Amino acid sequence: MPVAVEDIMKLLYSISEQRKMQAAVKHSGRGALVTGAVAFVGGLMGGPPGLAVGGAVGGLLGAWMTSGQFKPVPQIIMELPPAEQQKLFNEATAIVRHLEWTDAVQLTMLVMGSEALQQQLLAMLANYITKELRAEVQYND
Repeated sequence: MPVAVEDIMKLLYSISEQRKMQAAVKHSGRGALVTGAVAFVGGLMGGPPGLAVGGAVGGLLGAWMTSGQFKPVPQIIMELPPAEQQKLFNEATAIVRHLEWTDAVQLTMLVMGSEALQQQLLAMLANYITKELRAEVQYND
């Protein structure tokens, strides 16, 4: 039976939801823009001392703006474009290829019955989020 991308996405959704996985996508570009803009305005207003103060204030503001923006991993999975879902599908399929199932419900039940499979899929998912999405993963269970 051909493996459906939707079945694997539902499985990863269920596992990440059960473990309450969240990811903080880092917006470093936005933080750098704020830092530069505030430093520039500081330099215009106060010369070299204003530039120093503006850079410090802008850096703090940029860091504050980009920290702690966590989003649930199940939501991230469902919002992935098809090409990214296919990448995730390929990695997950390599882990569950030996299982036989007919639908997402049966696949999820089989995986939930095996702590080893859950751990492998969670590790794969965390690695994908960290490397491909450049996000920090957090568990809240």
